[in-house]
Amino acid sequence: MASAVTSSVVQASFDALEKQRELINTCTVLWKELSDHFTTLEQGIEQKSESLKSKRRFVDVRTKRALDTLKRREMTIDSSVDRAIEVVESRRRAAVEILESGLGDESAGIAEKLKCYCAKMDSLAFLDLVLSKRKEADLLRVEVPLALEKCVDPARFVVDALSVVFPVDKRETKCPTDVAWASVLVLESLQPVLSDPQLGSIRPLIPRTIRQKARYMADMWKHGLGSRGGVEGSKPPDAHAFLQLVVTFGIAVKEERGLYRKIVVSFSWRRQMPKLAMAVGLDDQMDDIIEELIAKGQQLDAVNFAYEAGLEENYPPVPLLKSYLEDSVNASSYSSDSQNQAGNNGRKEQSALRAVIKCIEDHKLDSEFPLTDLQNRLETLEKAKLDKKKTSSSPTHSGCTSTSTSTGGTNSTATSAPPNKRTRLCGPTMPSKAGRMTSSLTSSFSPVPVTAVVRSPSHSPYQQAVPAVPPPHHPYQVVYGNRSPYQIEESIAMPYQSPPYQSPTYQSPTYQSPTYQSPSYQSPSYQPYYNGVAGYPYQTYYR
Repeated sequence: MASAVTSSVVQASFDALEKQRELINTCTVLWKELSDHFTTLEQGIEQKSESLKSKRRFVDVRTKRALDTLKRREMTIDSSVDRAIEVVESRRRAAVEILESGLGDESAGIAEKLKCYCAKMDSLAFLDLVLSKRKEADLLRVEVPLALEKCVDPARFVVDALSVVFPVDKRETKCPTDVAWASVLVLESLQPVLSDPQLGSIRPLIPRTIRQKARYMADMWKHGLGSRGGVEGSKPPDAHAFLQLVVTFGIAVKEERGLYRKIVVSFSWRRQMPKLAMAVGLDDQMDDIIEELIAKGQQLDAVNFAYEAGLEENYPPVPLLKSYLEDSVNASSYSSDSQNQAGNNGRKEQSALRAVIKCIEDHKLDSEFPLTDLQNRLETLEKAKLDKKKTSSSPTHSGCTSTSTSTGGTNSTATSAPPNKRTRLCGPTMPSKAGRMTSSLTSSFSPVPVTAVVRSPSHSPYQQAVPAVPPPHHPYQVVYGNRSPYQIEESIAMPYQSPPYQSPTYQSPTYQSPTYQSPSYQSPSYQPYYNGVAGYPYQTYYR
């Protein structure tokens, strides 16, 4: 007979099944985790593989281009030499003609002077003229390349001129403003002049000695980075001039690409930086540079770099520009208690809008990003700024009453601020200070019920007679203070008949007040006030 199944056996069976279920669940979770991990690895490997393939294709294209260039250069050496000799001879003849014609006098224009200095190879006069015409930079960008073509040796001419001011200004009379802009302008103008007639700018026609001098100037600028606090502590025009010097004379070094990249990223907002980055050999690092600029919130610069490197498909410009505008709007809408901070934020948003509009126009993105909304927003901000400026510049009158008492005894009242600030009364004021007294009977801070104030008689000589002071209505001492009193009695301005005020004889520190019809009052003792006039007794103190 089958044995009876007890409850303990059944419970043990269920416990065994529960353990197996937990084991299966654990295995399932582990399998899912392993599957996800290997899927992630496969995706990462595929991405890296695609990146390596794209870089390999880029290297192959660049290698093929370099080989073709080398082949062309080898084939054109003889013709380039002949062409260079012809150019030098033509420049020599042009220089002789200019010297014989006597151009470059004081009455000549900028173009004639530049050509004359270039023909004479007078680099110092040429540099001084360029530095003195900074306000005419647009004209210089047109005329300097034409003038440099008149030089017999333009590379030597420019190196001799820039060695005076770059990397350090060595002139005795230094220019009060920055001179790096002139270095950049001259170097940019020199680049097309040195280009090979057949190969273009990829092979500048520069003598070896001149190239060594340019490399020495670049090394001197690099050695001074430590004293200036590195690339971040350098001035943007100086860093720009350094890169332009490297590009113009073709002295870029592969080992210094880290320095070039740091300069490009630090001053990416300058207009020529994308082209300079490509020229110094950073074309294979443009992806990383663009990613770094986006991470730093410089989406507008990233768009310019992407277009220069031909990567606009990998980095769509419209989303980047919209993100840039959103960041500027968020910065301008930041609540701040400072009015100056709010004004700065408004100006930042206006600058961002102008920069985005300029970028859209340069890269012809009107169809993808219409300019109507941006222009309307810019007009709104400019109008608000103008209204705010008008509101802040409009005068506000608080209805202050000004009372002036002239020598003839006339009283005039006006609502605008008086020309003499010392006689202005705007509402209740603090009690006037007491005169120069040392007596404890009268305190400098005690209120005076009625105070007579005498206006200064236009600072006339002290030898003139002291104007008469009318007696007050109350038996209080007349106090001459340096602040405005509570009110001015009308009796001051009204004519009256009284004997002229007699200055007491300075015999003792005791001062006798003038006699008038009022209860007798003995003024307290005081220390005499000496005004520095020899032989003249004590005078009344005028405000």
